[in-house]
Amino acid sequence: MLYYLFDYLEQQFQFPGASLFGFITFRAAVAIILSLLISTIFGKRIIRFLQKQQVGETIRDLGLEGQVEKAGTPTMGGIIIILATLIPVLLLAKLENIYIILLIVTTLWMGTIGFIDDYIKKFKNNKEGLKGRFKVLGQVGLGIIVGTTLYFHDDVTIKEKLPQEQQQVLLAEDPNISPTKLFEEEEKSTKTTIPFVKGNEFDYADLITWISPGLEKYAWLIFIFITIVIVTGVSNGANLTDGIDGLAAGTSAIIVLTLGIFAWVSGNIIFSDYLDIMYIPRVEEITIYIAAFVGALIGFLWYNTYPAQVFMGDTGSLTIGGIIAVIAIAVRKEWLIPVLCGIFVAENLSVIMQVSWFKYTRKKYGEGRRIFKMSPLHHHYQKSGYHESKIVTRFWIVGILLAIISIVTLKIR
Repeated sequence: MLYYLFDYLEQQFQFPGASLFGFITFRAAVAIILSLLISTIFGKRIIRFLQKQQVGETIRDLGLEGQVEKAGTPTMGGIIIILATLIPVLLLAKLENIYIILLIVTTLWMGTIGFIDDYIKKFKNNKEGLKGRFKVLGQVGLGIIVGTTLYFHDDVTIKEKLPQEQQQVLLAEDPNISPTKLFEEEEKSTKTTIPFVKGNEFDYADLITWISPGLEKYAWLIFIFITIVIVTGVSNGANLTDGIDGLAAGTSAIIVLTLGIFAWVSGNIIFSDYLDIMYIPRVEEITIYIAAFVGALIGFLWYNTYPAQVFMGDTGSLTIGGIIAVIAIAVRKEWLIPVLCGIFVAENLSVIMQVSWFKYTRKKYGEGRRIFKMSPLHHHYQKSGYHESKIVTRFWIVGILLAIISIVTLKIR
């Protein structure tokens, strides 16, 4: 809203300083500061409100050090993250931008599912919360909305470079030619990026057109299915990672900040040309959303680091995972998720491996055996005697390393 106000003041009155709001970098800086202030200042009030409503975490004793002491700590703290993200976005972003609209829908959609889950746990005295099939149904529903929108909406396009020969001709005619002249017209495409591969673009339509070129019109089915898988997998990964103080919020901040770099360079034609990466018009606006989201996560960490004064609950963890998945798909870096979101992947795999091996050995040997002392993976290290602060810090370090590797893929192929 402030963006439109200052744009009007600039257009009509040449109001001093109003033009600053036309710059992505300025609005992103304001967004992160504003979200930090909202999450830290109003976060305390939200925590007090949750305490008054007796929205405390019920802890099941699993024999983990310091676990029982956390009983009664307010949960549903994801509300802090959601509010601290959406308020700056509504004030500073271009609200007609389709990517911003999708991310707002994602936040409210997944936040509602998580809130219902937490509400059932706390106010209906049902420790299981929302049944798993309804969570998955909600994730699938979001995947369908996101996949359908990204495939069919007219504003979701890419610009590819002209053939090398044509570029050379244009450069020979004018060495100072604008980079915009070296790109073709905007087009709809199901292309994405494959990391570490030369000529790293891959078209999802190729998965079926090898059978018959006429099947290209059904490529939307492939794209939507992949979107559903990614949204479901990443949101569940974030949910599983939310197990000890500060782990999910800190890890997610690292991931989202990295995606912010991808969004900014992918939406900037000069950097896209220099880095020889896919140029995605209008996607740079996601940077505003990402800045607000990072600020909200860091502000939430003020109260969530050990010993936590509040837990995010499924209200926060499912929302975080959904947002990360949608951003990755929008900037066409979803194939980087196994690297960038390596912590989430490890947490997911540890649960899958543990459950699968336990069931297999129980059937074969009559008793279930375990690979890890406990899953998800962070609980394995707790059982091994590591203090949770050390586990969180080391997971953050691994997350930073994975983020650096992901950024390096811009040039290493």
